[in-house]
Formats: sequence, structure tokens, C-alpha cells
Amino acid sequence: MTTTSVLFLFLFSLLSPSLISSSPLQDPELVAQEVNRQINTSVAKRNLAYLSCGTGNPIDDCWRCDPNWEKNRQRLADCAIGFGKNAIGGRDGKIYVVTDSGNDDPVNPKPGTLRYAVIRDEPLWIIFARDMVIQLKEELIMNSFKTIDGRGASVHIANGPCITIQYVTNVIIHGIHIHDCKQGGNAMVRDSPRHFGWRTLSDGDGVSIFGGSHVWVDHCSLSNCRDGLIDAIHGSNAITISNNYMTHHDKVMLLGHSDTYTQDKNMQVTIAFNHFGEGLVQRMPRCRHGYFHVVNNDYTHWEMYAIGGSANPTINSQGNRFVAPNDRFSKEVTKHEDAPASEWKGWNWRSEGDLMVNGAFFTQSGAAASSSYARASSLSARPSTLVGTITTGAGALVCRKGSRC
Repeated sequence: MTTTSVLFLFLFSLLSPSLISSSPLQDPELVAQEVNRQINTSVAKRNLAYLSCGTGNPIDDCWRCDPNWEKNRQRLADCAIGFGKNAIGGRDGKIYVVTDSGNDDPVNPKPGTLRYAVIRDEPLWIIFARDMVIQLKEELIMNSFKTIDGRGASVHIANGPCITIQYVTNVIIHGIHIHDCKQGGNAMVRDSPRHFGWRTLSDGDGVSIFGGSHVWVDHCSLSNCRDGLIDAIHGSNAITISNNYMTHHDKVMLLGHSDTYTQDKNMQVTIAFNHFGEGLVQRMPRCRHGYFHVVNNDYTHWEMYAIGGSANPTINSQGNRFVAPNDRFSKEVTKHEDAPASEWKGWNWRSEGDLMVNGAFFTQSGAAASSSYARASSLSARPSTLVGTITTGAGALVCRKGSRC
């Protein structure tokens, strides 16, 4: 993010205060308890054959069993868990159908295009008329209370700038392929029906969350972007990243602007049920400040490390499966960055119920053995029996009308 971009966004936020949501902080341990309770409830229902399609994944079991999902699309908004569970997106708005995959005009978007929908002021639940590849000319700068729902079509946002969620609230991104994202900028871009402005060069993230709140990214397939696959910075908060399939990328996920940007101390992110797959190198995620609940993810590939951090983040790793690479120098799951051991030993990093494979190991620190996690850890799922099943459907799903996804 360049200095000019930051200045533009700051000035825009002053012009549009209604787009900035105050996100009251949630008790992180209570949220972790609730996530684990929902996992255990889904598992119990599965074991009792309560839901014939039950997987033990509480998000999926909330909606995927419904063969009429296509007629009940907005029910998805009630299925999030964790810190982003209150992201309702466009639940209370109309359905908008994207019919035009081309003709991307960043300043005067045409009706029928994705860009026309995401900049509207009113809530919208955005779906797609057919399979399509959308190559954007500039960043897709979203307005508040929007859902991008790719179910029922194969939708790719690729080969150009991708999704930007800045100073807005209540955004859901679901079921989209996001890949080969490029830089945009040095151009005018519209962010609402009433305003457009000059953008300097963007980073080239798949999904960039900048000062955003109540954001949920679910069941997307992400790979090979210029910068991060999903980055959240500058006071972003109340985020859930779930059920995504991530591959072929270096710096996967950055959560926090910089070690000196202390406003990110309020950041709270749930990372659940994702598959971190082939061709990944590092930052799954890298956390700077705040609280991060990393639960029931499947880590099958990394080259350097899986979870890193700096500036004293709290990392609560529960019920994940970590499969280390064969390189004997890359077995450690964790990396305490930019700090001597005398400092990072006080950072609160806990591994509870994680399954370590092929020599993987997690270096705990701080209050890892304290009672602060006691209630949550007593409910955590067991990865050896759950992670494979829970993450089987990670990534964009193939959903057909009239049948379960």
C-alpha cells in the first residue's frame, strides 16, 4: 500500500464516515469456546446420522445439506463462525445477477457487471448467470453490505487487479476462484455511486482488507497473486477466513500493517477449516498484533514455515494437522520473526490438540500453559479424526441447482 493510496483512503473515510464500522472487541476466549462448541455439535450430529451429509464442519453443515440452497442463498449469511460471524453481507438486500463478464469500466461501470454491483450503496447479494472469467482493469473496490456468491457457476477473478475491502463493513466473499492477481493503479476508480478518485499502485493481493470489519472469506480457491492471497491491515477486525484452498504462492497471508502500527492490536481473526496446499512457502498466516484463532486447518505443504508472527500477537492453534516438508531444516511450524528469543518467549503462542506429521513441531511461548485457554481447550476437536473430513470440501465448490453442494 503506497503512501498516496493511504492518504486517498483516509480522505475518503472522512468524506464517507457511514462506511466505517466500529467493531466492539469480542472476548477472544469466549469466541474460541463457541467455535469449538459448534464443531463438537456438528460432529455429534454427524455421528448420530442426524444429518446424512454432515461433515463435522459447522459452517458447511449449516447450509450444504439443503438441496434447495439456490432458492435459499441468503441463509449462508447466518452460517459463519468465529470473529467474523456477524458479517451479514447482502443478506437483507436484493439478489443481483452478474450477466456481463467483460466491459470493466473502473469509473462508469455498466449495469450487469460485477463492479456495478459492488459499489452500490444498498445491500446486495451478488450471483452469476453462468461460468465466467472476470479480468478487472483496476481494483474491485467494494462498498458495505455486499455478498459475492459464486455458487452454481465457475467464477474466476483473475489476471488483473482483484478484490479490495477498504473502510467498509459486512462483506462476504464465497465460492470464487481468485488467482494471478496483478497490481492496479495510477488510474481513477469508483468506490460508490457518488465518488471516484485517483489510485496509485496497489499491492496485487487476492483479497486486500484495509480498515475493514465484519468480513468473511469462505470456500474460495486462491493462488499465485503478486503479493498476498489474503491480507488484512490498518485496523481491520472481526474477520473469519474459512474453507479456502490455497496453493502456489509465497507470502500467503499477512495480518497486520507493520510492527509499529499499534492500532492492529485490536485485530481478531479466525482461520478455520482451510487447506494450505502445494506450492506454498510461508505466512499461513504471519501475524503482527492482535488475537488469532487457527483451528482445524490442514497444512500439507510449506517450504519455510507455516505460522509466523512479530510484535507480540496471541496465536491460539487448535486441532490443526501440520505435515512438515522433507527438508530437515524446515520442520518447525512456527517462526518468531524480527525479535530475539528473550522477547518472543513472552509472546502467547499455544498449540493444543494439533497433529504433527513428518517431524513437524510447534514452538510454544508465553502463557501457553496458563489457564487462559483452559475452557476453550477442553472443548477442542481432535485433528487425527476430524481435519481430513472437515477440510475435504475446501475451496470453491461445484454446486448444481436442485442438489446438495
